[in-house]
Amino acid sequence: MHIITPPEALIELTRLYQGERYPDGRPRVADDIIERMKLVTTEEAWGTLRHHGYHNQFEGNWLNTHPGTILVGRAVTTMFIPHRPDFHDLVAETGENDKRIGGQNSWVIDTLHLNDVMVVDIFGKIKDGTFVGDNLSASLRARTKAGAVIHGGIRDFQGVSQLTDFAIFCRGLDPTAIAAVTLAGINMPIRIGEATVLPGDVVLGTPTGVIFIPPHLAQEVVERSEDIRMRDQFGKQRLDEGRYTPGEIDRAWPQNIEDDFQNWLKENQG
Repeated sequence: MHIITPPEALIELTRLYQGERYPDGRPRVADDIIERMKLVTTEEAWGTLRHHGYHNQFEGNWLNTHPGTILVGRAVTTMFIPHRPDFHDLVAETGENDKRIGGQNSWVIDTLHLNDVMVVDIFGKIKDGTFVGDNLSASLRARTKAGAVIHGGIRDFQGVSQLTDFAIFCRGLDPTAIAAVTLAGINMPIRIGEATVLPGDVVLGTPTGVIFIPPHLAQEVVERSEDIRMRDQFGKQRLDEGRYTPGEIDRAWPQNIEDDFQNWLKENQG
């Protein structure tokens, strides 16, 4: 069996993305887009995705280990399923043949790169579903400088919360260790609550929740957000100056205001 989805399958799975890829086939959205995504709001991203027919990319009601921290990065997906002896033995044997070290949860962390976000479907399990503690979280942080989204639990919260430049969105906390689960695969389509996630999606975690942005739409999401930001700045300035009324600004702009905005944009971006 393949623990990690082969490159040719990953390329086909994410075929709408035409940019750079990792050697394993996973989309590698540009660092510039990843950095600019940190200023995008959940609602702005949601609006662009909805426009393209992506209605199942958001999931809310998380515990964020670092409240207020914005989580952005490229998704490495993994699924864990309830323990079944015959399948578990096959996965363990495959891992041994591949010379993988440690628990199956650590195998996922071993694949991570800078600006990756580990996205884990462990079916919402919290007790005995604690995917990381403070040691594995320290390794996760060192590799990614980003964090994780875990549809399950974590342990050692006091230690995890002391890590900086890092955040984990999870379902809950528990002192138990991970048990009675088996790795089903890495870099495969997964479900996180009501959201469908593919490897290479850009993960945006905010106080509102987590949205998973298909890589071929990431640049459009960022550019649309930046346009909204500039229009808001222009509108507030013109309202302060008394040039337009709130009713004129808070609607689709007529051509004279749009022309004014385009001229203002040139002056302020020059």
